[in-house]
Amino acid sequence: GFVKFFAQRYKMSKFTESQIEEYTKLFGSIGLEKNVVSNTIANPDVTNALVGVLQTADVTECDKKLGNLLYGVATKLPKSLENKRTTLTTYVADGRINSNQKLDAAVTYLKKLGLDEMDIADFEKNCGVGVEVTAEDIKATAKQIIDEKQEEIKKTRYRTPIGMLLLKARDLQPWADGKLMKEVLEGELADFLGPKTEEDLKPVTKQKKKAPKEAAKKTEEKKDAEPKKEKLSSIVGRDMFSSLNTKNLLEKRAAAGCDRILTRFPPEPNGYLHIGHAKAMRFDFTLATDTSGDCYLRYDDTNPEKENQEFIDSILDSVSWMGYKPWKVTFSSDYFQDLYDLAVELIKRGKAFVCNQTKAEMQKDRRDCRDSPYRTRSVEENLKMFEEMRAGKYEEGEVCLRMKVDMSHPNPCMRDPVAYRIKYVPHPHVGDKWCVYPTYDYTHCIVDSLEWISHSLCSLEFEIRR
Repeated sequence: GFVKFFAQRYKMSKFTESQIEEYTKLFGSIGLEKNVVSNTIANPDVTNALVGVLQTADVTECDKKLGNLLYGVATKLPKSLENKRTTLTTYVADGRINSNQKLDAAVTYLKKLGLDEMDIADFEKNCGVGVEVTAEDIKATAKQIIDEKQEEIKKTRYRTPIGMLLLKARDLQPWADGKLMKEVLEGELADFLGPKTEEDLKPVTKQKKKAPKEAAKKTEEKKDAEPKKEKLSSIVGRDMFSSLNTKNLLEKRAAAGCDRILTRFPPEPNGYLHIGHAKAMRFDFTLATDTSGDCYLRYDDTNPEKENQEFIDSILDSVSWMGYKPWKVTFSSDYFQDLYDLAVELIKRGKAFVCNQTKAEMQKDRRDCRDSPYRTRSVEENLKMFEEMRAGKYEEGEVCLRMKVDMSHPNPCMRDPVAYRIKYVPHPHVGDKWCVYPTYDYTHCIVDSLEWISHSLCSLEFEIRR
């Protein structure tokens, strides 16, 4: 029944029932969860990649940890780097790359390397090959962190943000097992503080709102009294430990005058705000103010045909009515030139292409995990056509610019998403300067980066776009 369910649900996979049964058994034997197995079988390219990885590794059965790492080799490395997959598989199979941290570092290294020859010594150095972090190392690191932070911990006790401690741990032991480090840190914290007191067990009570002047005064006192630089680590996105910003990048951010938490409330000005916006607004603004940070109001205005000045004015009025004052009011369209220049840079790096497919053709190929026939255009031709798009030489819908990501990725959002499309509509904020407009998926993350946003808060329907 399980196999028939797969066969009915994944007709698009073009596998026979016997093949589905074979792959279900194989993928289950390496410890993959049922939902991961089903999603893999639904995608022929991912299935074939994983089968190839297992054949290279000479593995038909293994523990869950090794299975997940081999699955990561099959899914994280782009199709364009298949020539590097055998090498990476070998490193995982023989245990030289034995953690998600090392695998992510290896994939990042290989992506930057591209099609160039690999310097084995440099690769191994950047991926922590040969570096073994023992349980004793983790325990010693945890003790060191607790010792260094003991004065703060004595004040906050069991309400000490574990994310702050983990960030410090990552600096000291980048190749340590994150889950084990968290468990050991929690254990060391408990040993340091001893049994929880009655005060520790009390629920956190919200303070009553102060009068505006008094609240403002308290906020200023709080900003003066508390160091801001450690506030950045007080909230860490779940399951995103491997994606925390590097120490060097945080230092660069601080040097730019952004040494605190920065959030943004980013509505699209295509309608009036509703109750869902109120929830997002409160989350964005209060997280910032509660941690001595600041919050932007940013209009995510990438769809000029649906947006107008009435909605722009209404949104600002609603934010004020809710009692929030933005640190800055910005528009995604303020960055249109930056976004365009970055798109040109993507093309020059061979990471974006102009596509002539219709919307229906694009949807079908993305569904079937098949490359666009225009994906192999030369850099020179793509640059020329993208400039022609901006110059108005094509009709709406005739061409678009797509990012080269991974057409075999299990997350459909990663299958060469559109970055730019043509719209002959004047923009309510920047007028008629542009006829090519960036998409939400391309714009949102880049503008977050340009504005040094530390915490890009989204509700769960945006999870697949993280």
